[in-house]
Amino acid sequence: MVSIPECFSESYAEARTKFCGAAAAAGGALRSYFNPHAQGPDGGKLYLDTARFGAADAARMLVMISSTHGVEGHCGSGAQIAWLRTGGPAKLPKDTGALLVHAINPYGFAWTRRVNEDNVDLNRNFVDHDKGYPKNDGYLALADAILPKTWNKEELDSTQRVLDAYVQKNGAFALQGAITGGQYTHADGIFYGGSKPTWSNRTIRAIAREELSRAKRVGVIDYHTGLGPFGHGELICTVPPGAKSFARAKAWYGSEMTSPEGGTSTSAVVAGPMLDSFPQELPDAEVTSIAIEYGTYAVPDVLGAVRADNWLHQRGDLNSTLGRELKANMKERFFPAGDKWREMVWTRAEQTIGWTLKGLTSG
Repeated sequence: MVSIPECFSESYAEARTKFCGAAAAAGGALRSYFNPHAQGPDGGKLYLDTARFGAADAARMLVMISSTHGVEGHCGSGAQIAWLRTGGPAKLPKDTGALLVHAINPYGFAWTRRVNEDNVDLNRNFVDHDKGYPKNDGYLALADAILPKTWNKEELDSTQRVLDAYVQKNGAFALQGAITGGQYTHADGIFYGGSKPTWSNRTIRAIAREELSRAKRVGVIDYHTGLGPFGHGELICTVPPGAKSFARAKAWYGSEMTSPEGGTSTSAVVAGPMLDSFPQELPDAEVTSIAIEYGTYAVPDVLGAVRADNWLHQRGDLNSTLGRELKANMKERFFPAGDKWREMVWTRAEQTIGWTLKGLTSG
């Protein structure tokens, strides 16, 4: 009997050991990609690992990705390991393979951050960097309040008044959009999309070409946490509602699927999501992708943790008492303690994987 909570890990190092062990035990072909630009808090090397199942020329491929937003890797890794330990590879339909991408952002996972080693939000980095970046006037207006000079009650009260005034004028969801939609002007800020493709961006594109170029149909699940009701997994389609892949996703996931552009999601519309890379790198395949977003705590608490973590790395002391408190809070907001949430994650993940495999093999 597989213990689902034990599939989840308290650290990147623990997760990597569990993932590689479970993948090998299930007969997967493992590959490791060393990130030369970063190291862990202990000075250790950081890797993105993949596990491949099925024939090299499988017509249909299931893809599962963890840790696009580093700290959220605790969740995605747990779901991947649960799938491996519960016999997922052996249950794959005929002519269907699977590719598991573990810790696409190993730095963020290891350091309990959403961002990568360049302070870049990977899910805002997949824009065309040769063109002009999307504008975000809301973030420009709030940037100084988002990153205060000090982290004390007086300063936080002052910046909160700025944020509250923005809500009064524009609404709470507008504030969420201004902060989370993505910005390309403040490299020391949050939800920063970067000025060039990151190592993770380049690596996942290379993996897609190497592992998936022979597939005719590809279904991608990207695991996230931080928005929505506690433990609920919202299925978010990030492509425009007019796209062919949007209609396919709707057919696969039905009323469970939400759309930021359609106004039905807890997520704001974001620029440059990671999932955009798959249809770009696989122009001859039918790619259908979904982000599964697990709720944890209230949005202001989650955004507050992100803001605090950014301040800590930009202007604070990681080794101080405050630094340790902020890190613990960051981890809890994106990876709640206790067995219940982890069991809810796997229940929804197993359901979603089932829908994805059914979609891949239909027609």
